[in-house]
Amino acid sequence: MEAHKIEAVLTEDGTLMLRGLPFHTGDAVEVIILSAKTPQNKGAVPSQPETNLYPMRGKVIRYDDPTEPVALSDWEVLQ
Repeated sequence: MEAHKIEAVLTEDGTLMLRGLPFHTGDAVEVIILSAKTPQNKGAVPSQPETNLYPMRGKVIRYDDPTEPVALSDWEVLQ
């Protein structure tokens, strides 16, 4: 038996949408619903595919003087 964990939030009408499941049409699945230990923000209703755990992945990153010291004036020892 394979187990796949997906966290989702019910809509106001009690509907639960599960997208992106790793199964094929016609596969038999068993569904067990547990309440989450930590409640999520009740104002937002994220769906699984739209939730991006790594929003900066694939973005262009540019470093200006990466070896230059930062905030030297904030160090008391140097004054």
